[in-house]
Amino acid sequence: MSHLPSSDAPGGLPGPTLAAQPFDAADRAAVYRAIHERRDMRHFSGGVVAPQVLLRLLRAAHHAPSVGFMQPWRFLRVRDRAMRERIHALVEAERLCTAEALGEREGEFMRLKVQGVLDAAEVLVLAMPPGREQHVFGRRTLPEMDVASAACAIQNLWLAARAEGLGMGWVSLFDPVALAALLGMPEGSRPLAVLCLGPVPAFYAEPMLQQEKWAQRADLADMLFDETWGRQAAGGEGGDVG
Repeated sequence: MSHLPSSDAPGGLPGPTLAAQPFDAADRAAVYRAIHERRDMRHFSGGVVAPQVLLRLLRAAHHAPSVGFMQPWRFLRVRDRAMRERIHALVEAERLCTAEALGEREGEFMRLKVQGVLDAAEVLVLAMPPGREQHVFGRRTLPEMDVASAACAIQNLWLAARAEGLGMGWVSLFDPVALAALLGMPEGSRPLAVLCLGPVPAFYAEPMLQQEKWAQRADLADMLFDETWGRQAAGGEGGDVG
């Protein structure tokens, strides 16, 4: 029987490893389908999320990568109707402030549906716990990597929800101090997202804000540079990345 390289060997891998093989065509296609069909949902049809499905989704979120393996996510499940109404009110208050800040686009913004807190089967608040400053690995010069890591957990949850046929929406229109106080969060913690999750009547054919002509997805070619900032990649869409 062959032996895996030990973690202290030059170039060794730590512990047992998984085979470095691509998924088969069907599994690969399913991954890309979930990515491309994921939508930030605002329209929900009530219903329920089965407990075993919710557990699968939360496990998927908890298996997200995190800088320094800090795992800066906590999930608060909000089922009480009165608490949801309070959260809804916080979102509405910030919605009005955001609309005012948008100036000439205020009316256009106010016509958008920005939350499903009262309609979704589940509402989860993702919060980052106190004590994050103790995690120096990967954060000494980029302390915001706690936010980046928590966002990875949200993305895992989003993709898993799409694979389960459930919609999810990320609501970020709220005063974080007010929401933390409402949920009894300890000092130093920070709510990052109100996540609306559950059955939907249908998934949007394209991102809602694109459907509503608020914004358009940029071309990948405009986002990809060669070697230095601003140097456009050669080739077709997305450049020649071969």
